[in-house]
Amino acid sequence: MNRRRFSSLLATGAAAGAAAGATGGLSELFTQTGRLVRDGALSRGVDPKLTRNRGAPTIDGVQLMRWMRDLRQFGGTPDGGTHRLAYTDADRDARAWVIARMREAGLEPSIDVAGNIIGRRAGTESSRPPITFGSHIDSVPYGGSFDGPLGVLGSIAVAHALSAAIVRTRHPLEVIVFQNEEGGVVGSRALVGELTDADLNGTSRSGKTLRDGMTFLGGDPARLAEARRAPGSITAYVELHIEQGGTLEATNTNIGVVEGIVGLRWWDVTITGFANHAGTTPMDQRQDAMRAAAQFVEMVNRVVRATPGRQVGTVGRIQAFPGAPNVIPGRVECSLEVRDLDRAVMDRLFTEIEREAHAIGRALGTTFAFAPTQNSAPALMHRDVMATIERVAKSQGASTRTLPSGAGHDAQHMAHLGPAGMIFVPSVKGISHSPAEFTADEDCVRGAEVLLETILSLDASPPSLASH
Repeated sequence: MNRRRFSSLLATGAAAGAAAGATGGLSELFTQTGRLVRDGALSRGVDPKLTRNRGAPTIDGVQLMRWMRDLRQFGGTPDGGTHRLAYTDADRDARAWVIARMREAGLEPSIDVAGNIIGRRAGTESSRPPITFGSHIDSVPYGGSFDGPLGVLGSIAVAHALSAAIVRTRHPLEVIVFQNEEGGVVGSRALVGELTDADLNGTSRSGKTLRDGMTFLGGDPARLAEARRAPGSITAYVELHIEQGGTLEATNTNIGVVEGIVGLRWWDVTITGFANHAGTTPMDQRQDAMRAAAQFVEMVNRVVRATPGRQVGTVGRIQAFPGAPNVIPGRVECSLEVRDLDRAVMDRLFTEIEREAHAIGRALGTTFAFAPTQNSAPALMHRDVMATIERVAKSQGASTRTLPSGAGHDAQHMAHLGPAGMIFVPSVKGISHSPAEFTADEDCVRGAEVLLETILSLDASPPSLASH
């Protein structure tokens, strides 16, 4: 999208936004006491504006960016970030607000047994599997305001544009708001049947178990098996997302066409030594778990960087016990994470890291134990969906670049159900999971426009399941 096109969209959207007035504001969702409620007027039907034919479907850029700002009312922080952890009041209230926006856009929202919000729009051929698209609205602790919400609100903007132009697709459409993406892509894992009882008993950042959190959001974990969908049950899945890296900005590229989402493996690492008096134990007689941990951190960095490639490895959490300044640490607990687009690379890296860790342990009189906690396989995006995204973007005058996603996304699991693709837009300075996370309005709207035309193109020419 060129700047003249963008300015035209904003001018059109501004007029529509002025007419909408209080309908787009937050006041409609609060009672006099300030408690969030479902808006009664909105629950009765579609936004009256959508009964008029406004021509070809076009994203209302002003409305989309107003939604992005309004959503920050739920968990927004003074520094411009967002603290909206899954299963908190802020998460629940934001979901109610999103449901109201879905109804305005002509979607029929419901909450599945896993706690995902699914906004459905009927197609002219109801027997066809749906085209699905969406993202999440929960955040990391004190994170940014674009990771997730752009994909959700951009998807609702697509539905709004289709309803405003009275365009019917052949395929049913589903806008999905996945629950607790930041806590381990919980909602999308439920759709592919990967959640276990042990997973449900795990504790989320909110303090609730996943089981209780699912119930809190309106799901029913006792019926979780009903959420599972079979491979081939969707025509396609497309996710609009900020890049969360700096490649697009550095190369002055408008749209990223994601080729695949890296696999991710996590381990809890326990290093055991011997706790002893820090003043009376000679340096050459210590079994210092912290010293072993320090060498472990440096070793991970060395091993991962030893071979050219895009693989990454991180020790992101570490804690010493007993944790006193005058006691030699007898135990250290830390994390290990490895990511790559090739499962074999991840396996090779871990084997080498584990081997060298045990060598460190033997040299320092300590032991290392590795307990796997998460194992997400890499997911390649579908070549037909990738080609459609690239063709649509170029037809709109946008520059494109094929690149991998170094972050995990719900698309990683939706790819098990059908052809999947992702649309990336630039992240300023490559910053994400931070209050400084930012994507320009023009890039957000451009991404939504590409999403809109991609959905229409996939509806007209579905991707080949044979090449999935």
